[in-house]
Amino acid sequence: MSVSAGQQSRLSEAQTGGVYVMVVCLVAALGGLLFGYDTGVINGAIGPLKAHFALDANWTGWAMGCALLGCAIGAGAAGVLSDRFGRKKVLILSAVLFLISAVGTAIPRTITAFIIYRILGGVGVGAASISSPMYIAEISPARIRGRMVSVNQFAIVTGFLVVYFANYFIALQGDAAWNEQSGWRWMFASEALPALLLLALLFFVPESPRWLTKQNRGDEALEILTRVDGAEYAKTEFLEIKAAIAHESGSLKQLLQPGMKIVLVIGIVLAVLQQVTGINVFLYFGTEIFKKMGSGTNTALLQTVVVGAVNLSFTVIAIWTVDRLGRKPLMAIGSAGMGISLLAMGLAAYFQRTELWILLFILGYIACFALSVGPVTWVILSEIFPTRIRGRAMAVAAVCLWIANYVISQTFPMMDENAWLVGVFNHAFPFWLYGAFCVVLLLFVCRFVPETKGKTLEEVEKHWGLEQREKQKSKCKM
Repeated sequence: MSVSAGQQSRLSEAQTGGVYVMVVCLVAALGGLLFGYDTGVINGAIGPLKAHFALDANWTGWAMGCALLGCAIGAGAAGVLSDRFGRKKVLILSAVLFLISAVGTAIPRTITAFIIYRILGGVGVGAASISSPMYIAEISPARIRGRMVSVNQFAIVTGFLVVYFANYFIALQGDAAWNEQSGWRWMFASEALPALLLLALLFFVPESPRWLTKQNRGDEALEILTRVDGAEYAKTEFLEIKAAIAHESGSLKQLLQPGMKIVLVIGIVLAVLQQVTGINVFLYFGTEIFKKMGSGTNTALLQTVVVGAVNLSFTVIAIWTVDRLGRKPLMAIGSAGMGISLLAMGLAAYFQRTELWILLFILGYIACFALSVGPVTWVILSEIFPTRIRGRAMAVAAVCLWIANYVISQTFPMMDENAWLVGVFNHAFPFWLYGAFCVVLLLFVCRFVPETKGKTLEEVEKHWGLEQREKQKSKCKM
C-alpha cells in the first residue's frame, strides 16, 4: 500500500510530537518522583532522628505527620496559584520548596526547625500532587493522555523505591552512633539532587496550552499544540479549547451549578476513597506490620523493599493498559482485588498465620492498587474538571485526599494497638475496615464515574452538560 506525501508528513509530525510530549511529561513527572521521595525519606530516617533529638511518642508522631499538614496547605494554595499564574510556575515553586526542605531538614539544630522545613517540603508535595498530573493532562493528546498521567504515578512510586535504597546505602556508611549524629542528615540532604534537576529542567518546558488559551495567548498555545501532535491536531484542539473556555465562568461557583455539582462530588469521593482503602498504612507502617506478624527487623526491611518493587512493577502495567482497557474497568478490577486481599489479610491476622501469608496478601493488595486506584484516580481527577477552574477544583479534591491520608495515618496505630479491638479481632479489624471501603469504592465507580478513555478534555466537559440536559428532559416528561 502506497503512502502519500501528505500522509507521510502527518505521520512524521505525530512521531515527532510523541517524542516531544514524552520528554515534557517526564520532566513534569519529576515532581511526582519528588512527591514519593520526600514522603518516603522519613521512613528510614525516623529512628536515628528520634534518638538524636530524644523524642517521645508524641513528638515522633508529629515529626512523621507534620509534612501531611504542609501537603494539605500546598494542595489548597496550588490550585488558585496554578489558575492565576500557570501550571509551570507552580511546578517551579514546588521544586524550590523541595530544595529548601532538603537543605533545611539536613542541618537543623532543634526539632522545631526540622519540623518547619518538613512542613515546607510538604507544601511542595501538595502543590506537585495536583500540578504535575494537571500539567501532563493538559499537554497530552487524548489518545495517550491516560498513559502520560499514569507516568506521574510511576514517578511517585519510583521516588519511594529510590529513597528506600538511598536510605539503606547511607545507613551502611557508619555505625548506629554515626547514623544518629549524621546519617539521617544525609538522608534528607539527598533530596537536593533530584530537586535541583527538576528546577533546572522546568525552564526548558512550555506552559500548558489550555492555560495559555485562557489567558488570551492563543499564538503561543497553537505553537505548543502543533509541536504536540501536528498542525491539523493543533487547529482542531485549539478551537475545542476556545469553545469550552467560552462556556466557563472561571469561578468555583460553577461547580455548584446544576450538572457540575456531581463533578465536584465525584472528585472528592474518589480522592478520599483512594486513601481510606488503606494504601499509606502499608507505605508508612509496613515494616512494623511485618514485625508484628513475626518477621525480624532485617527481614521486615527486606519485605518493605519487595513491596516497593511490586508497587513499581504494577504501575508500569497500569501505564500501558489505562488507554486500552479504560479507566472504569481498571478501577473496578483493582478495587475488587484490593478488597479480597484485605479480607484475606484480616483472616491471616485473625488466625495468626505465618508472615509468608501476610506478605503474599499485602503484595496482592499493593499490586491491585498500583494497577488501578493509585494511578487511575489521578488520571480521572486531571480529566473531569473544566479548564478555567481545573486547578482550584483539583485543589479541593487534593486537600480532601491529604486530610484523609492524615486521618488514616493517625488512626491506624490507635486501632492496631487498641486493647479491646486486638482482643476481639487480633489485629484484623483495620484490614477489614479498609476492605469495606474497597467495596464502597467499587460500587461508586460502577455507578457514578464516567469513562473518559479516548475523549478530549473538552468532550469530557461537554459530557456533564449533556447529562444535565438529559435529566431535565426526563423531569419534563414526568
